Amino acid sequence: MHTSSTPRTLNLGILAHVDAGKTSLTERLLHAAGVIDEIGRVDAGTTRTDSLALERQRGITIKSAVVSFAVDDVTVNLIDTPGHPDFIAEVERVLSVLDGAVLVVSAVEGVQAQTRVLLRTLRRLRIPTLVFVNKIDRRGARHEDLLREIAERLVPDIVPMGAPRDLGGREGAFVPFDGGDPSFTARLVDVLAAHDDDLLSAYVDDEAGLSYRRLRAALGAQTGRALVHPVYFGSAATGAGVAELVAGIRELLPSEDGTPLADAPASGTVFKVERGDAGEKIAYVRMFAGTVRTRDRLPFGGGREGKVTAVSVFDRGSATPREEVRAGQIGKLWGLGDIRIGDVVGVPRADGRRGGSGRHHFSPPTLETVVVPARPGDKGALHLALTQLAEQDPLIDLRQDDLRQEVHVSLYGEVQKEVIEATLLDEYGIAVAFRETTTLCVERVTGSGAAHEIIDKDDNPFLATVGLRVDPGVPGSGVEFRLEVELGSMPYAFFRAVEETVRESLRQGVHGWEVSDCVITMTHSGYWPRQSHAHGTFDKSMSSTAGDFRQMTPLVLLSALRRAGTRVHEPLHRFRLSVPDDVFGWLLPALSRLRAIPHTQSARGASYVVEGEIPAARVHALEQLLPSLTRGEGELESAFERYAPVRGEPPIRPRTDRNPLCRKEYLREVAGVRR
Repeated sequence: MHTSSTPRTLNLGILAHVDAGKTSLTERLLHAAGVIDEIGRVDAGTTRTDSLALERQRGITIKSAVVSFAVDDVTVNLIDTPGHPDFIAEVERVLSVLDGAVLVVSAVEGVQAQTRVLLRTLRRLRIPTLVFVNKIDRRGARHEDLLREIAERLVPDIVPMGAPRDLGGREGAFVPFDGGDPSFTARLVDVLAAHDDDLLSAYVDDEAGLSYRRLRAALGAQTGRALVHPVYFGSAATGAGVAELVAGIRELLPSEDGTPLADAPASGTVFKVERGDAGEKIAYVRMFAGTVRTRDRLPFGGGREGKVTAVSVFDRGSATPREEVRAGQIGKLWGLGDIRIGDVVGVPRADGRRGGSGRHHFSPPTLETVVVPARPGDKGALHLALTQLAEQDPLIDLRQDDLRQEVHVSLYGEVQKEVIEATLLDEYGIAVAFRETTTLCVERVTGSGAAHEIIDKDDNPFLATVGLRVDPGVPGSGVEFRLEVELGSMPYAFFRAVEETVRESLRQGVHGWEVSDCVITMTHSGYWPRQSHAHGTFDKSMSSTAGDFRQMTPLVLLSALRRAGTRVHEPLHRFRLSVPDDVFGWLLPALSRLRAIPHTQSARGASYVVEGEIPAARVHALEQLLPSLTRGEGELESAFERYAPVRGEPPIRPRTDRNPLCRKEYLREVAGVRR
């Protein structure tokens, strides 16, 4: 619990499955804190955080937004995130800057696919999380069975902080529990003692002597460590339960006093980038330590630097111009033209906590399409516009196909494609069409393989010696680059050129798909030092450059990959399907035709629930089939689960660059470059 009167900051995320009422709750919290006089409505397009025209038109959150309000001595920076799974990348980047979260669950729809994905990730990252069950004023709202559903499908370690009254009507209310309720204290003991041996011993030794104050303190401590999750019921529409939720945010989630860290070296993480009216970049940064001031020269991104020309800090509403942003705060920085999402500003964090790790918390995009301009003359403008969109959303992965003069864009779903199309037209004036959406596979290394090229041998036209070995990595580990040569054996810029080119070249493996989860080791290195003629003129043909290593590395890497061997893996979704019991007999053959594999089947009253895995490429077909198969009564949830080896002949992805598919042809093509 918080007892200090020192001003503190809490960076709070609001997360939910789409349509659970997350943005409406944000509006209610701002109204309760006195930041806004009138509550906006999502359906009317008047909410504070959905500021984009597309968000107002569609009634969904597309971009994360930050607003601020005060609860006693705590300044809460509230980050409203999208609920639709197509925009999970917005949630992805916010996670690294959160102190706590509120996960919104609908009292009517209950636990949904995205709800499970979100809480599983929040728990893995140890982000303290409260659960708010919204819409208790709606017909069909549930209480006891929903708590069981949360415990079974989300997390067992929950503590209901009260009970709803008059469910399903406008008079619905939330009645909080207190220390005088023996069933509540018994629940606290059961849940908290499972994570606290001292508390368990105290309860066993003297049940009556275990005070409610101690239980409440333990609840705050365990919530702060993301071990337990308090649950509140209420309605963002009527305000029921919101005051109790605000009290829980104040009491149970960990806020931070940035004063002791304000004089430390600056360290922060950029979680959002947008462009201003004049096209300038604006970086949203969460400061973990130190202070950034206007006119500071600020290093960021591991080698870049820029001068901060303006600063705004979120305080009691929107961002306010200030001279500085301090530890614990969220601010907006102008002047850093090369800044990107995920960049660390200042120095990397030494405590190993979240932020700037570069690791993805959610699955990568599993779909891809080609963007085609309606007017052929817009090709250049289209590429520039898509590049700017990718700056704001790093999980929009662009592939420029130089051979076919096309741009490929990775996607999470069809809604995201519609938003990209509308954004290009509204903001850039470029009308586009999309080719058929295809599934993105990955390649994984199956063995070990090595290759090398030596300077001035075997028709090597480049002044570079490069040797690489490829080994399998742990699933989910990404790409690791190692050295088996002395770091001082050649200039650091050449090593950097090799590593950067390795990572870029792995976007297209033997079968054309991105290669993931592998270890690349540099085994050979060599160069010709800078040389000049007697009159002192630098002779490029006699001296190695970083370009030599960038040209040679793809050739060596592809040879090593071929010797190691790769296997194509396709994305699988975990699905949960509820259908009437009388159509269950028709369901299993249909799932089999779609290559779905049921894992569990159970009867739930007049329904059957089937859970299993299905190729991501077949999810849309299942969605289209379900209404006719189940008389419109079937309910489907699906979310990315894992990659699995493709059975049969692996699909080939056409290459988009001039990487060496054939060594002899490649060398013949570039032989005249240096000689």
